[in-house]
Amino acid sequence: MAIQWFPGHMHLTKKAITERIKDIDVVIEVLDARLPGSSANPLLAEITGHKPTLKVLNKQDVADPERTALWVDWYNAQSDTRAVPLDASDAAPARKLIDACHLLSPNRGGMAKPMRVLICGVPNVGKSTLINTLSNKRQAKTGDEAGITKLEQRITLADDFYLWDTPGMLWPRIIVPESGYNLAASGAVGRNAYDEELVALELLRRLQQHYAPLLEARYKLGLPAGAMATMQDDELLEAIGRKRGAMLGGGRVNLQKTAEIVMTDFRSAILGRITLETPAEFEAWRAAGLAEDAKRQAKKDARAKAKGKGSGVREPAPGSEDSAD
Repeated sequence: MAIQWFPGHMHLTKKAITERIKDIDVVIEVLDARLPGSSANPLLAEITGHKPTLKVLNKQDVADPERTALWVDWYNAQSDTRAVPLDASDAAPARKLIDACHLLSPNRGGMAKPMRVLICGVPNVGKSTLINTLSNKRQAKTGDEAGITKLEQRITLADDFYLWDTPGMLWPRIIVPESGYNLAASGAVGRNAYDEELVALELLRRLQQHYAPLLEARYKLGLPAGAMATMQDDELLEAIGRKRGAMLGGGRVNLQKTAEIVMTDFRSAILGRITLETPAEFEAWRAAGLAEDAKRQAKKDARAKAKGKGSGVREPAPGSEDSAD
């Protein structure tokens, strides 16, 4: 199942960022520390280009600390990039973001050259909570569903520090399937864009591989040692449903309700401190996704070429008014 979600207001956000970025000194991208690769927007990187970027690994208090350290090192090794892990509701480390921006753009500051910062991220990543913490005011709406912020707004954090908040934005086509599942599991994707049971099964597979003891501690299925990690994902989902009393008539498990239980436990961190991907895993997923996308494009180009030859009509140049794509 390919998970895609790019509603109309995200097109408007893309246009707004493209226009705003011309006057921006530093970009703050808020990431979910539980999926720091999957929650990084490749479309944003394309739009912002060479602008210095501060990667904020938000929700680090519910992420695996060892994996968070790997991600911080991974991002800090990239040019014009700094990474900071934090919990957006904690005022002390959040204030350090202002200093980090000045390190990335040391020539900005003072009334003559105020610092101009764009803050962005995928939906439901905690960006609005971070803004409210930074400004000590409730300036941005917050909520536990994707797409709360709808309009760009400018927020003054200091006399010489301006912050532009933008709505959460994904990208038109997610070519890394694992990223789509992880984003859906985290709540970054609208509920009408994915099958909750399939996402819960993928989430359980990931947790079985790396966090089986946390699953056992939460659901107390009474399995022999090591059994949790080797169960079929559908069997595990059904066992959790029976244990939690998510039942239908005739002794059948309500798999939809069970899927909601599993994802809610993950999102609320009841399961424990979890990170769904390492830098090495994500790079492998991305390489496979890019390779598969290249194959898809090659097949599409071959079909278009064959169609053009078969019709006896010269194929129009890409981008011309007569071009089909």
